[in-house]
Amino acid sequence: MADSEKTQTEAPVPDADEQDKLLMADGQHNDSYLRSQEEGTLPKTELTVSDVQTKEKNGDVAASSEEVNLKRELGLFSAVSLIVSVMIGSGIFVSPSSALQRAGSVGESLIIWASCGGISLLGALAFAELGTVVPQSGAEYSYFRAAFSPLHKFFGPLPSFLYVWVVVLILRPAEVAIIVLTFAEYIYSPIASAINAELSYFKQELLKKLIGTLALGVITFVNFRSVKLFVSMNNIFSSFKIVICMVVIGGGIYNLCLGNVENLSSGFEGSKTGLKDIILAIYSGLWAYDGWSSVVIVSEEVIKPDKNIPRSIMIGVPLVTCLYTMMNVAYMSVLTVGEMISVPAVAVAFGDKILGPLKFIVPVGVALSTFSCAMGIQFGVSRLCFVAGREGHMLESISYIHVRRYTPAPAVGMQALLTLLFMLSGDIISLIEFASFLIWTFYGLAFFALIVLRKTKADTYRPYKVPIVIPVVLAVLSAVIAGVPIVMDPAPEYIAAILFVLLGVVVYYPLVYKKKRLPCMEKFNYFIQVLMEVVPPAKMPDN
Repeated sequence: MADSEKTQTEAPVPDADEQDKLLMADGQHNDSYLRSQEEGTLPKTELTVSDVQTKEKNGDVAASSEEVNLKRELGLFSAVSLIVSVMIGSGIFVSPSSALQRAGSVGESLIIWASCGGISLLGALAFAELGTVVPQSGAEYSYFRAAFSPLHKFFGPLPSFLYVWVVVLILRPAEVAIIVLTFAEYIYSPIASAINAELSYFKQELLKKLIGTLALGVITFVNFRSVKLFVSMNNIFSSFKIVICMVVIGGGIYNLCLGNVENLSSGFEGSKTGLKDIILAIYSGLWAYDGWSSVVIVSEEVIKPDKNIPRSIMIGVPLVTCLYTMMNVAYMSVLTVGEMISVPAVAVAFGDKILGPLKFIVPVGVALSTFSCAMGIQFGVSRLCFVAGREGHMLESISYIHVRRYTPAPAVGMQALLTLLFMLSGDIISLIEFASFLIWTFYGLAFFALIVLRKTKADTYRPYKVPIVIPVVLAVLSAVIAGVPIVMDPAPEYIAAILFVLLGVVVYYPLVYKKKRLPCMEKFNYFIQVLMEVVPPAKMPDN
């Protein structure tokens, strides 16, 4: 407890009401943190900034309790780079054929890719308005709390908790694990081919997981060390990523200029017009575009968020849409429909046919793309952990911030540990499949939250506002996208997802709704503070 909160021995002990007033007057914690402490949701911390300063004998801890908070380090260019980094992963280089396989023709596939980009842009613009009404990190989590928590004591906060339950514990760490292992594959294969290494399958997989673990360590170090370091690296990697996409597009244009238009001339031949095929094709395309909400997850670290968040979305999402559509045109100009569907890595097959001595750019591009994508996802989900811990929906220590680096160090470490466990486990892809349809369930709830906030926060300042028809249409579309795969293409993964959500409700009832606390948590929080030199956030960020 801070010095101002301690009771002096010569003064009478204040009653409970006076203690509460002293706590409120101290101003070292944000309002939600104080409410959680008073209600018994969070234990009061035993270590403060001054305690950490006392432990640092060399005097290099310069932060005061008023300074320890997340800093606004992301400008417009960095926000655009974050969107590009998270949206462009390995999918467009490795297997952009799912939509083509569902669509059945070149023409319909290109329309699907462009339409998915348009849907993603509308969704991101709706989130941009939500970010101005609820200027906190966490995206869907914060929007659910603002819209639904006041409506019902039990069911109001439940969507926020379930979102964290699914995304933080399963979806994002499993996704980062897959991306990091893809990075390891594209690092190992060229080196093994160059030195003619002949290893057993077991040793190959062991080496790939070792490379992936080292990459995860570097990513975690960057996100732990400094936001400025992340911003610098992310800006560089996203720029390289765009250059590599342009190389692929340039190769396609060159091939078309040579008169090789046979593959594209088939047009809409073989198109599938069934509702199931169209919806599943859109579903596949939208999964490739996922990441358009990445900038609103870190709203508290964006400079001038009311201006830069909408601007970054209006630049980043259309840019990725153009790159995706043109890269598909480039692929289809060189590869047949059958080749695109059958080859394990479309971009590699494309490079072998058209890039000649520059074909090495493709595996380099995939490696850079996957590394920066994983780094960006971990950066965002650690902020989601931070916000959830601050509001009492996760461990309190997850909301602590490093006293010198101003990063949510415990949240970064937690995500690294979960990712490592998924990397060392078995089939990770099934985890993504069983939870992926839930993402659009949460998107739909977020669009509905925007409609609710138009009523409950009608007078809130909105520097940016979308037409109400957009969230209405997107909420309906989200329900269709989330429901159609279950009805038309049922799989055991969907049942597992529902059971996992129900398990979340079971956990929510005693630990969040009833505010039960494990007896060891106070000591655990103190241990985390001493180990990682972290303290609770000093205050809520300015709006």
